[in-house]
Parts: sequence; C-alpha cells; structure tokens
Amino acid sequence: MGKRIRVQRRGRGGSTYRASTHKRVAPAKYPPTITPKEVIGTSIKGVVEALVHDPGRGAPLAFVRFENGETCYTVTPEGVFEGQEISLGGKAPADVGNIIPLGKIPEGTIVCNLELRPGDGGKMAKSSGAYATVVGHTPQGTMIKLPSGRTRYINDNCMATVGVVSGAGRTEKPFLKAGEKFHLMKAKGHKYPRTRGRAMIAAVHPYGSSKKSARKGTTVSHGAPPGQKVGLIGASGAGQKKRRKR
Repeated sequence: MGKRIRVQRRGRGGSTYRASTHKRVAPAKYPPTITPKEVIGTSIKGVVEALVHDPGRGAPLAFVRFENGETCYTVTPEGVFEGQEISLGGKAPADVGNIIPLGKIPEGTIVCNLELRPGDGGKMAKSSGAYATVVGHTPQGTMIKLPSGRTRYINDNCMATVGVVSGAGRTEKPFLKAGEKFHLMKAKGHKYPRTRGRAMIAAVHPYGSSKKSARKGTTVSHGAPPGQKVGLIGASGAGQKKRRKR
C-alpha cells in the first residue's frame, strides 16, 4: 500500500501545508469606523506614515493615519510615498492615493481597491498592477470596467482608491532560483514543488503508472473515498466543451 496522496495530507492540516499567517502585517481595508455615508459630503485628511512589505502579498501596504485618529493599512497605488497627504471622502479631489466614493469619481478615472458593498473595506482590484476604470454613472449605480474586462454596476457609496496598484510587472520578472519560488509559495501557504500524479507510481496516486493501459479517467464522483477523490470531482462532462454554431 502506498502513502497518502497530497490532498489527504493537505486536508489533515499539518504545518507543511499551513500558511505562516502570523508573519503577516494586517488586512488591507479602509477604516471600519468611517462609513461612506458620513464622508459623502466632506473629506478627512490623512498622512501615509509608512510603506511596509506584507509576506505573501505582491504589492506593499501603506499605513495611513487620519486626522480624526483612525488608522488603516491599505494597498499602495503607484506614485504614493511616505509623508504624502491623502484625503478620504466625497469632497476629496481625484488625485492619486485619495479614497473617494465611486459616485463622486469622474468618468474615465483609474481606481483600485474597490468595495463590493459599502463598508466592506475593499475587495476588488487589489493585486499588484491591477486597476479598474470608472465607465459612467447611472441610476443603477456606477458602471465599472474590472481588470478582467467585464463591466458591472456598483453602489455609488462604495469607496475606491484613485490610481493603479504598485508592483506592476512583478510576474514578468523570472525567479531564476527554485529557492526564491519555494519561499514565495511557503508564504502563501502553497506546496512547492508540485509533482504530477501521472509521474508517480500506481501505488502512490490513482493516476500513477508509466503504462498507457494502466491510466484512468480523471473524472471522479462526489462520493469517492479520500484516496481516490482527485481530478475533476463531480464533473458533468470530462472533455473539452465544443463551441456552438450560431
């Protein structure tokens, strides 16, 4: 009998597969005590006190202290520097680094760290080099073009930061050494390197074996036992979908 497959070992919850979250700085969120409705007709000034690295995150975090005493960590747009004054609120100008409700941002402005619902702290366009574009203002809400190219309507009271998230082009730089990739994956809680099931022997993985006749299909039912439950779980179709002719 072979050893337990990777998904079984991962599900057990050992330290090998656990992300070192105790090293992380803080979640990137807007101040929870400052609600969008409070600042829709005003603006609060703040200062970027520090730019810090957060393990497992591609972009640096900015530590901001506002004049009312509130503090927060947020994603850093390109061009923001330590000691820079920023503003939060509906009366703030559309300058890089300012946090403004979407309903008050001019059309065509590039924004990042968008809230999906008012007060959730920011959910979309947060990775390095990511940004969304304000397309227009409608009775349904503000139309946003997301990094994927898809457009959607978002509540006018949702906050967003003006600018592009710093760290653009990070994925274009090669790692050069396997150790660097290993430490990145470890910070994210990912296992590296990963070995294909096909490359293993039959005793270790359901897909293992070098013989063509011994290979199995990759579709498996929801009720399969843990040592067998890998691949396309509960897939209705195993093959590539054919395009419909119009």
